[in-house]
Amino acid sequence: MVTSLPRSVLIVGSGGREHALVKACLASPARPRVLAAPGNGGMAKDTPCFPVPADDLPGLVALAQSEKVGLVIVGPEVPLSLGLVDALADAGIPAFGPKRDGARLEASKIFTKELLLKNRIPTAPAAFFTETAPALAYLRQCRAPIVVKADGLAAGKGVIVAQTLAEAETAVRDMLEGGVFGASGRRVLIEDCLFGEETSIHLVVSGRDFVVLPTSQDHKRVGDNDTGPNTGGMGAYSPADVVGGALLDEIVRTIARPSVDAIAAEGIDFRGTLYIGIMLTAAGPQVLEFNTRFGDPETQVLLPRLATDPLALMWATTCGELRGLKLEVKPDPVICVVVAARGYPGHYSKGEPIGLPAGLPTDAWIVHAGTALNAAGQVASNGGRVLGVCARAATLRAAVDRAYAVCDGIEFASKYYRRDIGARQLNRGK
Repeated sequence: MVTSLPRSVLIVGSGGREHALVKACLASPARPRVLAAPGNGGMAKDTPCFPVPADDLPGLVALAQSEKVGLVIVGPEVPLSLGLVDALADAGIPAFGPKRDGARLEASKIFTKELLLKNRIPTAPAAFFTETAPALAYLRQCRAPIVVKADGLAAGKGVIVAQTLAEAETAVRDMLEGGVFGASGRRVLIEDCLFGEETSIHLVVSGRDFVVLPTSQDHKRVGDNDTGPNTGGMGAYSPADVVGGALLDEIVRTIARPSVDAIAAEGIDFRGTLYIGIMLTAAGPQVLEFNTRFGDPETQVLLPRLATDPLALMWATTCGELRGLKLEVKPDPVICVVVAARGYPGHYSKGEPIGLPAGLPTDAWIVHAGTALNAAGQVASNGGRVLGVCARAATLRAAVDRAYAVCDGIEFASKYYRRDIGARQLNRGK
């Protein structure tokens, strides 16, 4: 039985994922007071925001104490890896998200790879290096394409899929000698390149108990037809039919259950989201990576599909009461199209005033990601991924059309978005 829900909630972070969490908590039947830190321009329109950076652990603990917060929900990976949940626990404040030992599953790709290989969970063969010469010697035994990864957090940019061995050698040198990713690249992981369709599943985990959230599929490349450099995500939709039915059962049996058990066997009391990146290969599903927080933009399509109160789900997880909670899901598809600043994930402009449509269609909404309020009180661009346009409908096609109608009505100088979010599934059905 889930205990009574907290009366006040603090969302830590400033992106689209965090705005989606704010909206979900505001919609909870428990009607909690919802706060955000540091928030963004759109979140400030919905709820009180406090200018405390997500990596200021003492400041966030002090804020939670002064505002008598009953639950902190940590959005981004950086404060998790720094130990924010540990610091909150020391102050007696419940938090949704893993402690530092659990966050290491995202903060160290090598730690995760070793755990996967040790427990024979399907994943690509790999080797790890701290020095250039042995890494290059290993590469000469490999075939391209080959994947080179910085061990630590690199804002989604630390994975290089090298099409030639020369590209792989350059990536190794850039990380180990050039310091392109700073401390995150002092150790590198070199692994075989997996082929197939990429997808992910989100588990909400409390110790050895977990629930599987609805399926979704992200679009990582910046350009249509999956072209251009990788990004943090240009859009997502749910459900993703590619991982439905028997295949989802296989993923839960061969990857999800063994992963949760392996983490617990390491002595980690994981309470939060385990977001597993998966490649659907000819040999079966294999793990690409672990993330220890909700995906962005997957959160924007997953939370609106939950008939179960997301706040109740996160509270039960935090309290160790997940086993008694039944997850119910709404049937209608949801899509999110990321409206970015042209030039992302490279150089892009900031500070551009944003014109939003005067009215939105039924079952369409806008999530703010890289926005801020300027001196005149206008919402302006403040990041590479600026907005997430979301829509729900009885069919994915109708949701796609609804979302893009809103995208077309948004105005700012460097506006850019992919035109094919959801197309892969729509084309698969033809």
